Amino acid sequence: MASEATGVASLAERYAAALFELADERHVLDAVAGDLRELRTMLHESQDLARLLRSPVLSREDQAKAVAALSERAGLSDLTRDFLGVVAGNRRLFAVPAMIEAYLNQLAERRGEVTAEVTTAQPLNETQQNALGEQLRRALGRRVTADLRVDPSLLGGMIVKVGSRMIDGSLKSRLRRLQLAMKGVG
Repeated sequence: MASEATGVASLAERYAAALFELADERHVLDAVAGDLRELRTMLHESQDLARLLRSPVLSREDQAKAVAALSERAGLSDLTRDFLGVVAGNRRLFAVPAMIEAYLNQLAERRGEVTAEVTTAQPLNETQQNALGEQLRRALGRRVTADLRVDPSLLGGMIVKVGSRMIDGSLKSRLRRLQLAMKGVG
């Protein structure tokens, strides 16, 4: 199982590196990053799309047609569309989520940024996002790109992951700790 995950990561790194190189040559690193973030959001929001990428049942042609239609409708750049077409043609769509992360990590590394995965109970407005970015920059001493996600089950607060470090300030977690503490009192 671990070797399978390593294989997917290695595959994703190679594809992401190729995309990064092409995007860099064409001076469209940010446009492709925007496309990939949008695609990542679509994958999080659509179980059907996630199934499409993982489905071994669909033919190579059907997957390629579906991805082309999706890319067109989403208004993705030509390079991103072509890249997804190649990935579909090579039957590697299952690795697209890892490819997205690998590309974004490579872009962040190039810029000396670190990426923080921030999960909140409710979407943050622009002012809150800016304040969070500034706090993270101060705490880490580097420029930080926040990968924002929403999970209503947190009830309130947020969870911030940077590399292997995690700060869980969610209300859900606090309630769980309080519950455990109360069990220990009895």
